[in-house]
Amino acid sequence: MHRDGPVTRMPMSAAPGVRPGLRAFWVLMVGMCLVCARALGATAPSKQAANAPSPQIPGATFVGQQTCAMCHADVVKGFAGNPHTQMVNLHADKGITCENCHGPGSLHVAGGGDVTKIFDPAKASPQQINDMCLRCHASTHPDFERSPHAEGGLSCLSCHTIHGAAVKADLLKAPQPQLCYQCHTDVKSAFNMPFHHPVPEGAVKCSDCHDVHGTFQQNNLRDTADENMICTKCHMDVRGPFVYEHPVVREEGCMACHTPHGSENARLLNMPDVNVLCNQCHSPVAAGTVHGMNAGSAELEPCTSCHTFIHGSNLNAAFLK
Repeated sequence: MHRDGPVTRMPMSAAPGVRPGLRAFWVLMVGMCLVCARALGATAPSKQAANAPSPQIPGATFVGQQTCAMCHADVVKGFAGNPHTQMVNLHADKGITCENCHGPGSLHVAGGGDVTKIFDPAKASPQQINDMCLRCHASTHPDFERSPHAEGGLSCLSCHTIHGAAVKADLLKAPQPQLCYQCHTDVKSAFNMPFHHPVPEGAVKCSDCHDVHGTFQQNNLRDTADENMICTKCHMDVRGPFVYEHPVVREEGCMACHTPHGSENARLLNMPDVNVLCNQCHSPVAAGTVHGMNAGSAELEPCTSCHTFIHGSNLNAAFLK
């Protein structure tokens, strides 16, 4: 009698020492590898085309900027101070700049300016335009495709103009904040509030706080290790770190108490009465204490009269003077 447990009878087709389940696993893996290899082989040309330095015009070759200038002299002349002139280095100083974005132009020239033989961003879809720009700018704007601007159907040319820009530093169609106000009319009205960040005055720009090309934060707020750094890079007096921290500052951030664009309340507070603001977390305590209806009542004095260092303190856990 066999005393070491039941014996499993091996099928005749299985090789000695190889379990049937293991053999089936390897057969499955080989099959999957073959399928993947075939799929990769089929998609390789399109991936290569997507990474090409310029749009693809089948059968066309590069002709150089001087040839483009024969018909587009006004555009080429104004392009001299454009940062995109550095693209000439992509083709070993052969004078190729226009064709990095518009594609090789030999067929366009041979056809007497045939518009079907050149890439014209003005007639392209937002996705085509974004794909073209991200060929070079993907590393600096890696999150653009997930940004609200891209998801809203905007393209790079919605804000930027390549040939002749009003703001040459970023090739913007208009300076900030007027450019942003064209869509964000609700924010424009907030900056008309009695208390607001000095954006209309030009001391602060929208892009100081927002990365319009996309982030992992809400409202395209700039990514930082400490999200309050968006505010405290200017408001350094409340930066900390503090020995005694106000928990809401770390857990919910500055906007738990402040409205960043503009407010009818001083210090951009969310509420006109600072005591009501504090009591959202610190509900009124019983009468008979200093906070009750007596000489030190919070009904008569704002909380911050005593709790002066409300953002954090190095001296007192209750943020007292």
